[in-house]
Amino acid sequence: MAINIVLVEPEIPNNTGNIGRLSLAVGAKLHLVRPFGFELSDKRVKRAGLDYWKFVDLEIHDSVEAFFLKYEKETMVFLSSHGTKNYTEICQNDNIFLVFGKESVGLGDDLRSRYEDRLYRIPIISPHIRSINLANAVSVVAYHCLGKLT
Repeated sequence: MAINIVLVEPEIPNNTGNIGRLSLAVGAKLHLVRPFGFELSDKRVKRAGLDYWKFVDLEIHDSVEAFFLKYEKETMVFLSSHGTKNYTEICQNDNIFLVFGKESVGLGDDLRSRYEDRLYRIPIISPHIRSINLANAVSVVAYHCLGKLT
């Protein structure tokens, strides 16, 4: 089983620290795609990830293009509030890349249009919010996948 969590241009260090800790908990590899809205040495990343950060299987990519060039043949799904498919339909495969966008705007228009057939969403019932916190969204989907793959 291999789950890969991909954060495209993460902006909030606390979220990234929490997601790093979560990645370790579910046995996932964490991919961070530059540019970041913070330095990885930021104490908020470390605080949120506690003393687990040093054990995270982490790969850093210099750009979206570099990431896709390296992993273009892998099975990828993209999480977005614009998705039309429910996240419960994913993780039918032993090796999956779960791609999440940055906190302020999610996945860019270019990625959403390029991978429109692989856009999934987490249902939100309330009309008063657009999305849930990135770390929460990653948790929902990662644990769903872990449950299907174990």
